Amino acid sequence: MEWDEVAMATVFPLDPSGEDARRVELMQRIVQLTLEHRDLDDVIERLTFRRDVDALQITRLKRRKLLLKDQIAWLERQLDPDIRA
Repeated sequence: MEWDEVAMATVFPLDPSGEDARRVELMQRIVQLTLEHRDLDDVIERLTFRRDVDALQITRLKRRKLLLKDQIAWLERQLDPDIRA
């Protein structure tokens, strides 16, 4: 372990229950899905200006983009659940 890792471990101790590892996994997945969502947005925007693109293809890409948005929202709720009083 390098000094930086030791210093970080003392400043930010890891939860022995594994909750921190779960949070890291959720955050990584959110980042992956967000990047895919952004990439799909760029592809859809470029394709809408082309005349030779099938409208069905664009519709499928938009649905995929909405699915990604829903998955991101679900993961964010898992990461930080809303506590009702």
